Amino acid sequence: MARLSYIALNVAVNVLILMYVLAEEERYSDQFDNIDYRAALNNDTVRESYYNCFMEIAPCQSPRHKALTGIFSEAYQTKCKKCTEKQKEMFAEVAEWYMKNYPEKWQLIVAKTLEDMKKKAIR
Repeated sequence: MARLSYIALNVAVNVLILMYVLAEEERYSDQFDNIDYRAALNNDTVRESYYNCFMEIAPCQSPRHKALTGIFSEAYQTKCKKCTEKQKEMFAEVAEWYMKNYPEKWQLIVAKTLEDMKKKAIR
């Protein structure tokens, strides 16, 4: 009986460890969590460079631009399921900012996001 309890406990601990490891793999990198996204939103040049990168109007200006715009479509579709808490905050504030200040651009972003997700689903 004691041996059976030991085995059950061992299995339970291993399952919990596996769940923790898998949960950690399900997050986007926090590499850019500390960027000043509010300053970027309020700087026309910087904001437009991110927008143009995401919309594929112009080349991405940096690896950061490419990385952040690269996860945007999936984050939007999954309601930031893989986002860190900071990324959820950033995503929500950026979306709210665009809806308030540039609703027509927000609609274009949403349309491109949906199109990107359709393309990924086909593959």
